[in-house]
Amino acid sequence: MKVRNSLATDISYAGNDHAVLLLHGLRSTPQELGYIARRLSQGGFGVLAPYIEGYGLDSPCTSWKEWLAEVRMHYSTLRRRYRTVSVAGLCIGATLGLALAAEESDVAALSLLSVTLFYDGWTIPWYQCFLNLAYHTPLRHFYSFSEREPYGLKNKALRAKVAKSMRQKGDSEIGAASLSLRHIYEAHSLAQHVKTRLPHINVNCLLIHSIDDDTSTVANAEVVHNRIGSTVKRKIFIDDCYHIITMDNERELVARETRWFFEEASSTPPDSQDEVQRISASLHLHL
Repeated sequence: MKVRNSLATDISYAGNDHAVLLLHGLRSTPQELGYIARRLSQGGFGVLAPYIEGYGLDSPCTSWKEWLAEVRMHYSTLRRRYRTVSVAGLCIGATLGLALAAEESDVAALSLLSVTLFYDGWTIPWYQCFLNLAYHTPLRHFYSFSEREPYGLKNKALRAKVAKSMRQKGDSEIGAASLSLRHIYEAHSLAQHVKTRLPHINVNCLLIHSIDDDTSTVANAEVVHNRIGSTVKRKIFIDDCYHIITMDNERELVARETRWFFEEASSTPPDSQDEVQRISASLHLHL
């Protein structure tokens, strides 16, 4: 029997009457959400960052519908225990959060961190757009997309730590060293589903995205912001980080803004509008 990777471990904190479901990225682990989980817990929130089978590190890929079914199960568990549940996700985890909100109208609020509907960042190879077609060829049996520097991290010390772990073990806190063609195809299929559902989602929505995201540009956040049916929506652009904003240089800002947004969610009238665009302090220097 295969022993699960020690990184593929749930993070859980008990809290008051408001819980947060945190969704990790594709082929990654809850550990990339460890900082924001602790900060939310310190604010009194109950927190669950589950490892998602068939989606996370070190488990055979399953379909996006199975990923969503597991997310739905964790959400239902929290709903039975807490009066209010909000959802936050990183990368494809944010996309899963949107898919959940399209089904569950009682989600209190969403925090979408580096939301990814398409891979268009500056480290993504030109042939990425052809990989979904390649899935329908024999390539699907042996092709994988290798993660590479900077691993979504602007912080050099953290990047070096991740790079060392990738070389020595083939994985790290941010996930596996490669993505199979099946993972890429299922993520694309999930994104296509979510794009059709965006106008039907009416959940308080926060989007935080780096203008230097190496995996998915701010165009992803703009698509969600422009199409989602939410009347309360806010976007924040930051720049002192790359894709993994929950671990990188602006992780404190990301955790703080998410916490504040969730605290506001239960007191915001459903018909109020909020389309405030804010930027990090460091980004002001470039304007």
